[in-house]
Amino acid sequence: MKLWDKGFSTDKKIDHFTVGNDRELDLVLAKYDVIASKAHAKMLGKVGLLSEEEAKDLVKALDEIAKDIDKGKFTIEDDFEDMHSKIEFMLTEKLGDTGKKIHSARSRNDQVLVAMQLFLKDELSEIKSQVKTLFDLLMKLAEKHKNVLLPGYTHLQIAMPSSFGLWFSAYAESLVDDLYFVQAAHKVADQNPLGSAAGYGSSFPIDRSFTTEEMEFATQKYNVVAAQMGRGKVEKATAFGISSVAATLSKMAMDICLYMSQNFDFISFPNELTTGSSIMPHKKNPDVFELIRGKCNKIQAVPNQLIMIMNNLPSGYHRDLQLVKEVIVPALQDMHACLEIMTFSLKEIKINKNILEDPKYDYLFSVDTLNELVKSGMPFRDAYKTMGKAIENGNFKPKRDIEHTHEGSLGNLCLEQIKEKMEELF
Repeated sequence: MKLWDKGFSTDKKIDHFTVGNDRELDLVLAKYDVIASKAHAKMLGKVGLLSEEEAKDLVKALDEIAKDIDKGKFTIEDDFEDMHSKIEFMLTEKLGDTGKKIHSARSRNDQVLVAMQLFLKDELSEIKSQVKTLFDLLMKLAEKHKNVLLPGYTHLQIAMPSSFGLWFSAYAESLVDDLYFVQAAHKVADQNPLGSAAGYGSSFPIDRSFTTEEMEFATQKYNVVAAQMGRGKVEKATAFGISSVAATLSKMAMDICLYMSQNFDFISFPNELTTGSSIMPHKKNPDVFELIRGKCNKIQAVPNQLIMIMNNLPSGYHRDLQLVKEVIVPALQDMHACLEIMTFSLKEIKINKNILEDPKYDYLFSVDTLNELVKSGMPFRDAYKTMGKAIENGNFKPKRDIEHTHEGSLGNLCLEQIKEKMEELF
């Protein structure tokens, strides 16, 4: 049951190796192959390659397959190479010769391209929505805890005063940057490749503008060779987008793991969001955040995986490109899961409001105390040396009533301006 079957069979070992885990991955993409096939059937009817009745029959049969997919009833047995061969078989079984006509003016190459790009458009839109939900939560937490001071660190050494308002909104604004990458990936994916066939177009008088509008692509990938060269490139753009989100989540997860430890004790979570030890009854482990960190670090490796698969391939189709599917699909699934569980868990975060009462944090205020000497007229370099000697001699007396007023500082978080950045993206 191969689309390229010419009456002879290949060795079973070759079949097993070349198909790989495509059947499993295609269950995720089958919905989109049906969407593209419906658009293609309508177009074939429009240009006269199918009769009006044949086109209607194909669309109706494809709608029935779509319902099976939605209900989880669609399967790809070992007899079939992929979703394309199974769907075409089902159409032929139901409609006879009409089902066999669906493949006119297209190749499995542009079928894969268009299904993947429809899938990636949906995935990126969903990730954008999930990021916005997390952003809204972080901004809410920033407003709620904006006056609770938090030690800031450089080199993991006590540095200067921060606040939970500053910490939460820092990650919120970082997510805005991440969505710029996600937006860019969506724009790359939002170009219709259907009609490029095997990468060199078709002698049939097809109407690519029609399928572009039918599938709600913003534009076409006009050059048919460029469309084929987009395979892997679209996935790579997506990978860069989600790896940017993953980097932000990974960093925040690491902060949370540190801040939850007894040595820091800045934050905590309810018992039901932590895990225990098999032998240490006192343990409340941040397994959720450790797994977010690990999964997001894996996601950040995905762009390089795709680069190494595609590197130095000439133009035209090559079977190497099949492998990009097994890299990007699980990465997207992990990205959704990490965004969902980070948002779910952060809703329950508990803040320690008395962190800076510990004398070990007195040195957080050295810069602010130094700045008072500068304000009184002392040159900065002299004030720095004076403060350094006071610290060295144990005579340092911190000025704790700090006042930070410039934009973006802990006393002026600019939360409304950050919200405006995000709103512009939507």
